[in-house]
Amino acid sequence: MNAEEFWAILHAMPEPQPVSWRLYHNESGEPITYSMEHMPGTYIEVDAETYARAPMNVRIQAGRLIELKSAVRRLAPTDTGTPCHPDNVAIVVPETEPHQRWSMKTYESN
Repeated sequence: MNAEEFWAILHAMPEPQPVSWRLYHNESGEPITYSMEHMPGTYIEVDAETYARAPMNVRIQAGRLIELKSAVRRLAPTDTGTPCHPDNVAIVVPETEPHQRWSMKTYESN
């Protein structure tokens, strides 16, 4: 191969397609999959950071991505909860014995 053949092959190469990150979703706006491929179905384009995180706690409304807040409930020591053994939260004790009170708290993320 000489230089002219090389340049002819290089110039004959098709232009690269622009990169697009897609979130495919169903009709109710629930995510199906993230993809960079063109597939049949409804999708919205997302940015590279969203694509890398690929969050599934999202909904698509009016063509916009909405991240849903998630809540986690955990036991936490409180002044007003259920009296439990100081060394084991699974053992409920009468208030007359030494105890630590515990109750459920909700922690939201996002």
